[in-house]
Amino acid sequence: MRAEQPETIAAIVAAHRAGTLTPTETVARTYQRIRDNGDPAIFISLRDEKDAVAEAERLAARADAASLPLYGVPVAVKDNIDALGFATTAACPAFSTAPAHDATAVARLRAAGAIIIGKTNLDQFATGLVGVRSPYGIPRNSVRDDLIPGGSSSGSAVAVGAGLVPLALGTDTAGSGRVPAMLNNIVGLKPSLGMISNAGLVPACRTLDCISVFALTVDDAALALSVMAGPDPADPFSRDRPLGAMTPLPADLRLGVPRSGQLIFFGDKDAETAYAEALKRWTALGATLVEFDLEPFYETARLLYEGPWVAERYLVIKDLLASAPDAIHPVTREITAAGARLTAAETFSALYRLQGLRRIAERTFANIDALVLPTAPTAYTTAQVLANPIELNSRLGTYTNFVNLLDLCGLALPASMRSDGIPFGITLLAPAGHDALLASIGRVFHADTKLGLGAKGAAQAPLAPLPAGRSDDIPIAVVGAHLSGMVLNGELKALDGRLIEATRTASDYKLYALKTTPPKPGMLRVAAGMGAAIELEIWSLSPAAFGQFVNAIPSPMAIGTVRLADGRSVKGFLVEPEVLGDARDITAYGGWRAYMKEAATKSIS
Repeated sequence: MRAEQPETIAAIVAAHRAGTLTPTETVARTYQRIRDNGDPAIFISLRDEKDAVAEAERLAARADAASLPLYGVPVAVKDNIDALGFATTAACPAFSTAPAHDATAVARLRAAGAIIIGKTNLDQFATGLVGVRSPYGIPRNSVRDDLIPGGSSSGSAVAVGAGLVPLALGTDTAGSGRVPAMLNNIVGLKPSLGMISNAGLVPACRTLDCISVFALTVDDAALALSVMAGPDPADPFSRDRPLGAMTPLPADLRLGVPRSGQLIFFGDKDAETAYAEALKRWTALGATLVEFDLEPFYETARLLYEGPWVAERYLVIKDLLASAPDAIHPVTREITAAGARLTAAETFSALYRLQGLRRIAERTFANIDALVLPTAPTAYTTAQVLANPIELNSRLGTYTNFVNLLDLCGLALPASMRSDGIPFGITLLAPAGHDALLASIGRVFHADTKLGLGAKGAAQAPLAPLPAGRSDDIPIAVVGAHLSGMVLNGELKALDGRLIEATRTASDYKLYALKTTPPKPGMLRVAAGMGAAIELEIWSLSPAAFGQFVNAIPSPMAIGTVRLADGRSVKGFLVEPEVLGDARDITAYGGWRAYMKEAATKSIS
């Protein structure tokens, strides 16, 4: 085994592609690190090492392995998300089920080349921000042993912070993807609601839940999001939200900070100082700080546990509460049982108030790009939380509980390491759909801190350069008659379209030859791994030209979200499936150009 091994997703994939490290070696290293760490409370279930190694060997033998965006990356999955081959427990043995298939998010990770190695511990039924409410034990905080790991995604955050895996899935309803990120000095990405499918997730609050990402860097987290993002008919809460591309730090960045006297740190002067220093860093980076009124956000946060959303948690476990209440953690039981007493009138009253608060939030963002807040106001030891479990947990949600209620996206970032050895972090918040903006500015801030990665302290690599392009251009993927040199390519050029790159889709598509004049293909997305990678080109158009181009597209063609082999998502040509009855499946050609080349020399019908 090599002495120096890459830590981040970017470094691991680069090493696999270069042949300086094999996926088998990476998997073996992961298991060795888990053994060396010696904490049995991080994972609820761990895959057999021989099985994972065998998958790594099969993956490396694939012809398209090097094109996979997560080629050979070990991943841990929070144990309220289904992964085939593992029980799903939600940290409650009596609730355990054996899923018939992967959650959509997990399936997309596997299709991108990831190797699932285990299911991680959590606050039972994802109820808590502390990480101590599990019958499977309390994971040790990766930075300081006496601190809580943070919850509810405790095992996932610790696994990344401790350097066991470079990527782990969590979930986030009230802050579970952000608080543990701060406490383990890692990045926690909470996407816009509906951007990642929740199909295969044991819900906490179905209307507010989202699957979240833990990684060592913003770029790694954004890559994982791009792999998983996209609509899913299996999830009624899924939304078609284009992810967008990361951009350089805006020259006129405006960040919202609370008015004087509105911040709460519960007497933690070190946290207060660390937040002030983080704001100075933003100012040095060129951002303008704009004060806003935080009180409506606090009011929204109170709705989460004082309002009817507790009833959503009750719905998940009401049968278990009735049949085997002692199987549920006492604190979880106390919190959730209150949901049974809420009335429909109380629910509507809270919904009306929430709608008013959402309008206030919209006005807040009218003249700022993002909020910058402490991820949590303070940090607690395990002993403190066990002695006062509900009040201290509530305090940790001060700056997180309102986020999903207001339909915001969030990015938790390491900001500093306090003199007492406790990590401090900030969170960027913006309206839904601005995930790429948060990543764009967050990556610059994190790099500027020069903090080590996670608990191991590996140095951050220089930021990777961003793809060049006109800042407001919109990319569009073309697969057929609009390709360079093809019969309709002139339509793109007439709109001042620019060819950005030639690439391929993820292996989730089929291509059909349609009976049209001129000849055109139709590309259809299928289940993860059930199709093939289809060659395409990405062109860029100005917003006005993009609108003109899309409006002129005739049926049965349509514009939808196309996932690329490297994990990105762009808008591109798809076909309405109803017209494929008499179309020819030409997926085996790998692209329209190869098909047409053969058609020119043979009679293909």
